[in-house]
Amino acid sequence: MNVNTRLDTQGPIFTPGQAGYASELAGYNQLVVHRPTLVVGARHPTDVVTAVRHATETGQSVGVQATGHGPSVPADGVLISTRRMQRIEVNPADRTVTVGAGVLAKDLMAALAPHGLVPLVGSSPDVGVVGYHLGGGIPLLGRRFGYAADRVRSLEVVTADGHQRTVTVESEPELFWAMLGCRGNFGVVTALTTEVIPLTNLVGGGLWFTGDAIAPALRSYVEWSATIPEEMSSSVLLMRMPDLDGVPEPLRGRRIAHVRIAYLGDPDTVDRLLQPLRVAAPAALDTVGEMPASGLASIHGEPPGPVTFEARNTLLNRLDPAAVDRLLDHAGTAGNDDYLVELRHLGGAFGPSATSRAVIGRRDGEFILYTGSRLHPLTGDEAAAAQDHLHRAMLPWSTGGVTPAFLSGPRVTTSQLRTGYDDGDYRRLTGIKATWDPDNLFRINHNVPPCHPGGRA
Repeated sequence: MNVNTRLDTQGPIFTPGQAGYASELAGYNQLVVHRPTLVVGARHPTDVVTAVRHATETGQSVGVQATGHGPSVPADGVLISTRRMQRIEVNPADRTVTVGAGVLAKDLMAALAPHGLVPLVGSSPDVGVVGYHLGGGIPLLGRRFGYAADRVRSLEVVTADGHQRTVTVESEPELFWAMLGCRGNFGVVTALTTEVIPLTNLVGGGLWFTGDAIAPALRSYVEWSATIPEEMSSSVLLMRMPDLDGVPEPLRGRRIAHVRIAYLGDPDTVDRLLQPLRVAAPAALDTVGEMPASGLASIHGEPPGPVTFEARNTLLNRLDPAAVDRLLDHAGTAGNDDYLVELRHLGGAFGPSATSRAVIGRRDGEFILYTGSRLHPLTGDEAAAAQDHLHRAMLPWSTGGVTPAFLSGPRVTTSQLRTGYDDGDYRRLTGIKATWDPDNLFRINHNVPPCHPGGRA
């Protein structure tokens, strides 16, 4: 049966068992299985209005999915799929862009490149731009420019009362603040307008270390990270590379330390800055060089989906030699192959800001310790237990918090989530939730402050 006749929408509607239902639900991370009663493939903001009002009238929840990179709670009511909302409007003179809720980072990069502009993208070219900003947005150039959410100028939102609103810091400062860093828990964002950066070229790439070079490379990296300017952003990945034809021969099937860098400066300067890393240990592969800014999101080389994976994170303070030794015990040459480890350097413009208009989350810590495991044949319980062993081992160097942007999966708890925000910010979010979504319509998301006893987090 074509249920499109029941709801007046421009985009398609799917119900369980109908052709296209399963493919509409498919996302990047398949850890969470959605089983909504209705899927609205929104083409226009009015479709979102219709979906939200239908959910309210029928007493159902509202979930939203564009790419499905960070699912946490299975959708059981109305799911709005935003992948068809492909609006991109570039304003070169103002250095801003308006982006629809279905636009991917790689498509936005391509649209801005002819204008000599670049968005503050993260490490994946396949992530949805709007969802990324609503999570706070941790860009590869963040040590220089800060969180992507701090650059947003306006949001086009459908709130729980079924009304479309243009939300700015002037029109609705509390809602604007809460939306940016607490994901979609106060409404459905159909588009946003954000500032972009004039940039045509940068220096980027990575240094790959294997075998006995991993330990000195990691020790050197941690020491080096305390000395570099904010124009240098970096991270290090520790894992076993797959034994596949597409992997460079020196890395194939081996545990590696991959130092990834993005530098806003000239190649001669970056060579001087990287010298401590290059002399600490021989690199099996060195890909650092000039590159077009449009290739920024390719530096990490994140795999395309779909995948099924468990992940978690911990914010760490400055690491001493004992911390590096502890990390090497778990993720070095003889480390656990059940998970990968990323140590992402913060500092610089990632730090506390007196001018920020977005909640984002905690802004302390020097590193994000991120772990992830592909499932099958590994089970979710096995992956979670393996990762937990590492995170517990690193507790002496933890700030006591997490980064909300990197939280995903059904194992996220309310207590864990709360550590991602300062106590005052969390209380403020709870009050805003009670004002804008008192019935907890938008509860298909782990970032929901429990505004009443029936709330789900």
